[in-house]
Order: sequence, then structure tokens, then C-alpha cells
Amino acid sequence: MNILLFAAVDLAAITVLTACLYLPRHRRRDLVVSYFGINIGVFAVAAALSGSTVGIGMGLGLFGVLSIIRLRSTELEQHEIAYYFSALAIGLIAGMAPSPFWLPIALIALILLVMLVADNSRVLPRYRHQEVVLDRALSTDEELDVYLSEVLGGAKIHQCTVQQLDLVNDKTIVKVRFSAGERCPESGPRPAPQESLRSPVPKDGILTKENHEVIPQESR
Repeated sequence: MNILLFAAVDLAAITVLTACLYLPRHRRRDLVVSYFGINIGVFAVAAALSGSTVGIGMGLGLFGVLSIIRLRSTELEQHEIAYYFSALAIGLIAGMAPSPFWLPIALIALILLVMLVADNSRVLPRYRHQEVVLDRALSTDEELDVYLSEVLGGAKIHQCTVQQLDLVNDKTIVKVRFSAGERCPESGPRPAPQESLRSPVPKDGILTKENHEVIPQESR
């Protein structure tokens, strides 16, 4: 009787996690299927192991191997990995059904609450993480910070890591963490680009606008 009850709790929890939290926020149907599959699979194995002489450590080791294979088979974003392990944890807790009776329900509710709050768009709404391709080679951190701030609309640059500096083709690829549209009041407006930053080459007396490509983290 308890296994049927916890099966219902598991199904309700994974439905809330995927249909109510993940899908409206991130819109990836393929991962919804994956979350349901891994959750039900883990629940079934955990329920079977809890009533047998097989050690639970063996079951956890099996889950670890399966998760490594799954994570290496496709590229997942960090928030998707969080949902992935939340689905796994919910299935494991419901399948083991530890006592007292209220404990697994409370733990599952805690996981859902944390995901509800942590993945909310109102938590750190200005913070971004993007890969930016610039059509000029910038070799110093000062030049890079100033130029990225202008390209990203006056953003405050927190950290930037150069992935590629191409002096031949005049190109820089950089991963940048920044706060969108945020300036420090005490620092005033950003200074203009230094003289060392090359100006675009004029064509027929008219300055052409430089091309920059911003690759959102979600589309990579």
C-alpha cells in the first residue's frame, strides 16, 4: 500500500517539476520526456532495491554510471543539469520511502521549493553569461572591458575570459559575465574607447558600422 502511495507522490512531484516549473520557463520538450523517464526509472529501481537484499550502495553506483552516460551524450545547460538531478533525487527518495512517513514527502517538497525559487527569473534578473564574438583583436583587459560594456549596451562587466585572440583575422572570442544595463553610480559614465582601439575603415568617405555577434548561452 505504501509503495502505491509513494508512486502517486512521485508522479505528482515530477509533474510539478517538469510541467509547472521547467517547461513554462525553458520550453524543451525533449528534456521533459527525459526527466519523466529518469524519474520513473530511478523510482522503480529504488523501490525494488529497498525490498531486497541488494545493498543500496550498489543502486546508487548504478545511478551514478547512468547519469554520467546521460550527461556525456548531449550538451546540457547548468539549469538543465539541476532539473535532471532533481528528477533523479525525487525518484530515489520516493522509491526508498524512508521512515517516518512524512519525511520523504517533506524532502520532495523541499526540492520543488528550492527549484521554484532558484530558477525564478526574478532572482538576479540582470546577470547574464554569454559568448561574444568581436570583429577586432583586443589584447588588454582594460580595452576589452570598455569595449564589451559599449557593445552590450552599458553593461557592468564582472568577468571576461578570452577564448580566442586572432591577430591575423582581427577577431576576439570571449566569454563574459555581466549585469545588463547596470552602471556603478559612483563611477559615473563609462570612458570613451582609448586611442589604441582601431576605428573602422572608411568606405567612400562613410564610416561603416562594425559587426559583432553575440551568442546567447541558451543557443550554444
